[in-house]
Amino acid sequence: MVQARKYVLVNYFVDQPKPTDLKLMEEELPPLQDGEYLVEAEFFSVDPYMRIYVQNLPLGITMIGGQVAKIIESKNPDFPVGKRIVGYLGWRTHTILNPNIHQSFSEQKPYLLPDIGDLPSSLGLGMLGMPGNTAYFGLLEICKPKSGETIVISGAAGAVGSHVGQIAKILGLNVIGICGSDEKCKWLTEEMGFDFAINYKTMPVAAKLREVAPQGVDCYFDNVGGDIAGTVIYQMNLFGRVALCGSISSYNADTKSLPKSTILQPAILLNQLKMEGFIARRWLNRWNEGIMQNLQWIREGKLHYRETVTKGFENMFDAFIGMLHGDNTGKAIVQV
Repeated sequence: MVQARKYVLVNYFVDQPKPTDLKLMEEELPPLQDGEYLVEAEFFSVDPYMRIYVQNLPLGITMIGGQVAKIIESKNPDFPVGKRIVGYLGWRTHTILNPNIHQSFSEQKPYLLPDIGDLPSSLGLGMLGMPGNTAYFGLLEICKPKSGETIVISGAAGAVGSHVGQIAKILGLNVIGICGSDEKCKWLTEEMGFDFAINYKTMPVAAKLREVAPQGVDCYFDNVGGDIAGTVIYQMNLFGRVALCGSISSYNADTKSLPKSTILQPAILLNQLKMEGFIARRWLNRWNEGIMQNLQWIREGKLHYRETVTKGFENMFDAFIGMLHGDNTGKAIVQV
């Protein structure tokens, strides 16, 4: 019998998540039935969406999240031993899967990781997975960028933000990133190809943005919300486009003392801006398109990646909190 370890949600998160909100448990898995296959997790993803999605799910569930897992036993010829899958299986080390039974909080079924050659399989959780497709479809379908335009990206040193900026450079845009440290700013400009990077903790964002984007901003890819969003939106050009991808600045906020929001309507109205929230699964029917295009750009040397890797299943919570605090550069990953 295989013993799976899993983290179970025992309390809903209030303000910042606490270790006691989750409980590490063991589960004995039954023998495989026809059509099933057994996977063992190799890499886990920790992402901002987990903080808010879990609030709408019942207590007692396995903590949600994606993983790359290796098939170690199979009674399904479509999922042979040795192949790897990407799936939203949650924080658990072993899982029995049946393609005909939906077993996840996500509407997306586990799928075989495409052949990516000698690239690390963890990219299935980053550039060649949900974050990569969030960047790809969010930029192309929501921002609809044009060569020569200026785009600003908040949360620019994260998995999605750093990817958006690189695609924007491929498309010929002037790219400005906003992040939270000088080290991240240096990484964005020297390694990711951004034209400028602003440290919001040490620089006056509004003044610096006027300096580096004197002609205004055409596209804003918003990963953080909050005051930064208001600052950027008030410097946008006529018919600018805003892709609302996340609001991580508020995920751990004290719900009893939230600040008043910036009044955005005048800027939106006068400049006839288009703002649209989106979730990557809108394009599930084109999922492979995004993966293969991003893979092509990686192989051509046009996309670069960095992973912040935490080792050990027992350190899942620490990696999760670190990601919410912005400790990671690039994609936050946990390696079993």
